[in-house]
Amino acid sequence: MILTGAGDRAFCAGNDLKYDALTPLEENRNARRKIKYGFGGLTHNYKIMKPIIAAVNGFAFGGGFEIALACDIVIASENATFRLPEPLVGRIAATGGINRLVRQIPYHIAMDVLLACRTLTAQEALHYGVVSRVVPYEDLMKEAEKVAQDILKCSPLGIMATKQVANDGLEIPLREAMKNKFPLFYKFLTSKDWTEGPVAFTEKRKPNWLNPEDLNE
Repeated sequence: MILTGAGDRAFCAGNDLKYDALTPLEENRNARRKIKYGFGGLTHNYKIMKPIIAAVNGFAFGGGFEIALACDIVIASENATFRLPEPLVGRIAATGGINRLVRQIPYHIAMDVLLACRTLTAQEALHYGVVSRVVPYEDLMKEAEKVAQDILKCSPLGIMATKQVANDGLEIPLREAMKNKFPLFYKFLTSKDWTEGPVAFTEKRKPNWLNPEDLNE
């Protein structure tokens, strides 16, 4: 899945503060409780095993930055900027921004972004590992689609197992993660894809992977 914003101005500029200002507090809280799986259906959704690519064009501020942090691969256009300005408007980045950022980049840089509301340019985000690639704006979607095509060459179940092992493995110590029986990995071990890969390599042909909808086989 590729997630991007419309136009070149913003990937996502964050929460609607006018709505917050004009809506009674309890009504606002009730509305938020109804948002399943957080912003964009992503920030609190730990069940998605499909790879998610964020193609960030322009502002990724507040909740927009939090959505990008929840994706698996982040590609930024040269005009992209990243910021968590919530404390300036009486909020905190509680939809994954705080917890993900301090895990994904050096602590003191993360706290500079979180406490001083520092804006990261695309190149700074690349330097600190917030994004994996920076390209000209006109090449952004081409690059995202190229990455998607590279993923599509792989075994779907192998990709899903990799994502599960990576994400769930981060929640436990390394030695425990190395021994843990992650469900999708063991499903992969007994799947057709596990044998199809080596056979296709030996026969010098493209593998015939299982379709995602056939993964119950």
